Amino acid sequence: MASWVLSECGLRPLPKTYPKPRTGFSSTFNNNPLKIKTSPVFPPVLSDLKSISCCSNSREKKWEVNVSAPLRVSNPPPIEEDNDENDNKVIDEFNPGAPPPFKLADIKNAIPKHCWVKNPWKSMSYVFRDIAVVFGLAATAAYFNNWIVWPLYWIAQGTMFWALFVLGHDCGHGSFSNNPKLNSVVGHLLHSSILVPYHGWRISHRTHHQNHGHVENDESWHPMSEKLYNGLDYLSKKLRFTFPFPLLAYPIYLWVRSPGKSGSHYHPDSDLFTPSEKNDVLTSTACWSAMVALLVGLSFAVGPMQVLKLYGVPYVIFVMWLDLVTYLHHHGHEDKLPWYRGQEWSYLRGGLTTIDRDYGWINNIHHDIGTHVIHHLFPQIPHYHLIEATEAAKPVLGKYYREPKKSGPLPFYLLDVLLKSFKKDHYVSDTGDIVYYETDPTL
Repeated sequence: MASWVLSECGLRPLPKTYPKPRTGFSSTFNNNPLKIKTSPVFPPVLSDLKSISCCSNSREKKWEVNVSAPLRVSNPPPIEEDNDENDNKVIDEFNPGAPPPFKLADIKNAIPKHCWVKNPWKSMSYVFRDIAVVFGLAATAAYFNNWIVWPLYWIAQGTMFWALFVLGHDCGHGSFSNNPKLNSVVGHLLHSSILVPYHGWRISHRTHHQNHGHVENDESWHPMSEKLYNGLDYLSKKLRFTFPFPLLAYPIYLWVRSPGKSGSHYHPDSDLFTPSEKNDVLTSTACWSAMVALLVGLSFAVGPMQVLKLYGVPYVIFVMWLDLVTYLHHHGHEDKLPWYRGQEWSYLRGGLTTIDRDYGWINNIHHDIGTHVIHHLFPQIPHYHLIEATEAAKPVLGKYYREPKKSGPLPFYLLDVLLKSFKKDHYVSDTGDIVYYETDPTL
């Protein structure tokens, strides 16, 4: 049986550097000094911006750059203006949609070499830790079996299911170890146990990383165009942006994807996959089906109510964690985040629109997945090196890195961020190569 799993779960590690996305869009960007002029059509934007600086504890760099204004910009973030004696308009606010004055290689070179080293024993130690906690929580809840313990158990176990997902996520990126067979076996065991089709998810998540920030080609929490949004009925719009319904979307997404896209993570002929990936998808779906069969068998053995309490409710909490964390990595009403089309998109610019979040005590439990910017740019870095890699990269990133708000022991403040984003971030314009979320006033 073990040899069959090993043979069927082959997984090639991700390349050291990402290939160009399948869409064929250019990933180049302009490093010339930043100089954006006004016109009768557009409001005044960045003009003669000087000294964009990036600070660290030990040194300070200053860049002076000029870039051309994009041909079409929809709803740029508001920019404050100051008038000098000559009535020249000087703009001091950072423009997140402008091409960065650094390259991906500059960020990579700033990260210490040991941060790229994958230690399979260390990775496995986290797996053993999390599995021990999962079984310990289940045994404790079953032993006491009272309605004071069960709610606490559901929250704790749902959080641990989310931690298992993050470790399987590392396997999918190849950051768990350099052994693709080990990555595949561990990834299948972890993800199948929480009803995630490992290869199906792995492939679509790779698409997300390779196209992040692109309006049409991104795969996870990307915006709907205004035309697509207006084509939804009112109830669909309301459910999509009313708490807590968006936090229950993940199982639906696995089956039918996002509006405007077709295909299933369980079907080998889905648009998500190439013909060469058919066997991988079939293997994942078979493992997922085996887990469903196991849960059905347990329902007959110990009763459906016990399975619901031990597994069903924590699974729902896990789904809410997954949707919450992934949504907040890619939405920020506090900082308007650009989305790109055409030649304005690049792998670097798309990756820089992600946001780090602080989760207090949960940071360690879910393996620092809130440290997300560097992970998005370099998913080969193991999770236990992400914090150090981020600190090393900050001087290069400058204002393109948005320092996360510090959390208390539990990240309750993020609910306010989430709810405000639901109220404001609804769709993007059908036109424009650099666009920002717009708001539907009827919601």
